[in-house]
Amino acid sequence: MIALLGFGFALSLDNFRTSVILGGLKPSWRTSVRTSAIFGLWDGLAPLAGMVIGAYLSTQIADVAQIIGAIGLAAYGLWVVIKAIRSPEHADLDMKTARRWLPVPLSIDNVAAGAALGLAGHEPWIAPILFAFTTFVMSVAGHQIGRSIANFIPFIRTDLLTGALFLVMAVLTFAGLGDS
Repeated sequence: MIALLGFGFALSLDNFRTSVILGGLKPSWRTSVRTSAIFGLWDGLAPLAGMVIGAYLSTQIADVAQIIGAIGLAAYGLWVVIKAIRSPEHADLDMKTARRWLPVPLSIDNVAAGAALGLAGHEPWIAPILFAFTTFVMSVAGHQIGRSIANFIPFIRTDLLTGALFLVMAVLTFAGLGDS
């Protein structure tokens, strides 16, 4: 169980990193919890799908998971930057677009992890619940950390900075310097 918790923690780090950046949008507590719950749900469903589908998917998806994640991050970052430049209102203030666009690219690596766990004989109901909870907690923490950091940056629009950081994160992921 401790090993699964550690694995869940490691798999939730991409959501944590993303949530720290999303914290720049200064979400309300309710928006943070709602977004984190959706991230957690997807991070719980993804390994369950991997456990069900099995080894074939593990080898096929592992190679493209990083690319899919980077594309999703870049698309969202570009959307936020363009919206921030074109409108005086903050982009995606309620994070509805983040909840729609980001869960799948952030969870795709968990499908491969779930397939590996299934092959190792883990029960299909323990890991998904544990991963969902871990991602939820890490995402809420990330939002609050990002929000706190954003409060120290009064001289720039935080939505524009958030979009730019998503683009940087996508480039680093494409370059192999970060996982998605």
